[in-house]
Amino acid sequence: MPPTDAAKPLTLTEQARRAQLIGVTITLVAEHGYPGTSLARIAEAAGISKAAVLYHFPSKDAVVRAAYASVLDGVVAQVGAAVEGRDGAAALEAYLRSMAGYMREHPDHARMIIEALIADTGTPQGPGRHETVAALVTAAADAGDYRPDVDVRTTAIIINGALDAIVTESLADPAFDTAHAAEQLILMLSRSFGSQRKTHAGDSGRDSDHDHAA
Repeated sequence: MPPTDAAKPLTLTEQARRAQLIGVTITLVAEHGYPGTSLARIAEAAGISKAAVLYHFPSKDAVVRAAYASVLDGVVAQVGAAVEGRDGAAALEAYLRSMAGYMREHPDHARMIIEALIADTGTPQGPGRHETVAALVTAAADAGDYRPDVDVRTTAIIINGALDAIVTESLADPAFDTAHAAEQLILMLSRSFGSQRKTHAGDSGRDSDHDHAA
């Protein structure tokens, strides 16, 4: 029987093996997709038997769920750190830059998330990105950076769709500049939804940069 939290804490060796299996699973799902990632393939990549895999995880789905949770933990940690301490539109902009950057730096994680969304893996989705982005848009409006009449729901859908497109393009073309794409998205949001105060401040900053460059 595999060890369980209720039975006893994991030993350091067991923790290391589980971490290895999670890492291997992320790589395999990214390379072969969820259907192409079997217990046998996971075992082979880890250099152990299927029985050994099943000692640590009761099924393939359990390994995939653990791998997906590990990916989400990484995303939340990096993006959360980027947003922390910021408010208004600055928090949303930090979120967009950090999300685009993380997915560019960790393409296997991006593919793992995509596979979890399109395959019936049983992975828990938790609070969606829609709610996260909607809250950031609301905060930007409350701070006076976005117009008070901004359509929060529609704007959150547009932002998430744009982020998905940036990530998809970067996976198809590793040379695609995700940082530049994120900045263009931020600029479009500011021009489309920014309050008069925010828009004028942004334009003044860009004019000043242009004057210095000239």
